Amino acid sequence: MTRSDLPNIISMLRIMLVLPVVLLLLYGDYGAALLLFALAGVSDGIDGFLAKHYSWESRLGSILDPIADKLLLVCSFVVLSYTGLLPVWLVIVVLLRDFIIMFGAVAYYLFIGNYAMKPSISSKINTFMEIVLVLVVIIAQLIQIPESIPEGLVFITAATILVSGVGYIFVWGRRAILTLRKNKRYD
Repeated sequence: MTRSDLPNIISMLRIMLVLPVVLLLLYGDYGAALLLFALAGVSDGIDGFLAKHYSWESRLGSILDPIADKLLLVCSFVVLSYTGLLPVWLVIVVLLRDFIIMFGAVAYYLFIGNYAMKPSISSKINTFMEIVLVLVVIIAQLIQIPESIPEGLVFITAATILVSGVGYIFVWGRRAILTLRKNKRYD
């Protein structure tokens, strides 16, 4: 193990935090859930900073980091919806977007070839908003905050989900069409 493995180790630790966060949310231990979720959120920033700042980026890291983010966020959204703290429709939108992106990535790989998918700005904003929403919903279980704040964040997050999802469809659809046209010229 070398220092350059540190971002991947942090991502793996974040994946290991998913189950405790889910269980704490299910059992209503919001203080501990908030602490672990915030720790996971901070670790996401740290592993990204280390990878980029020290050029410790790796193929494994490009896979582990988004998996860690998605597992933590999707599981948190599902549990918060199950406990009645988030609307079911929002979880469906989250899952639908992620399914479309995954399906598109697999189709691109199978029919066109390898790719290096980097998150778009809209996707980064979306991930940030999803993290903020989960944090605010958990905090609202610990202290009294106006209901309009989490409710407003639900709609803002839904908008970022849609913008990000449509953006991925447009960019990767266009890239696929251009690649197929280019390859057809050389056949």
